[in-house]
Amino acid sequence: MMTLFDVKFLEEAFDFLKSIDKKHSEKILYNIRKSQTENNPELFKKINDDVWEFRTLYQGLQYRLLAFWDKTDKSNTLVISTHGFIKKRSKVPDSEIKKAIQIRNNYFNEKIV
Repeated sequence: MMTLFDVKFLEEAFDFLKSIDKKHSEKILYNIRKSQTENNPELFKKINDDVWEFRTLYQGLQYRLLAFWDKTDKSNTLVISTHGFIKKRSKVPDSEIKKAIQIRNNYFNEKIV
């Protein structure tokens, strides 16, 4: 099956997945793999011009992994997952979006060097 993009987990996203129950992280990874093969806003949704979210609802908990696109390599489109959290309100907190943007800026600044 053809994937629409590859996913790279930065350290904070990886640490988040390791910190939660194994069955929950497996469900999140399952949904991420599914989002790589189909355009489904229930699984992968745009928040603003720079930030997207991988979405998983599992056992009453709303998990979010924020991410951004890296299209600098024309042959391999990457989605970079910055960090994760458990969402408690209907709206993604501004502080989490700002954190993802800061991580995105650092990623591209280091990539240029």
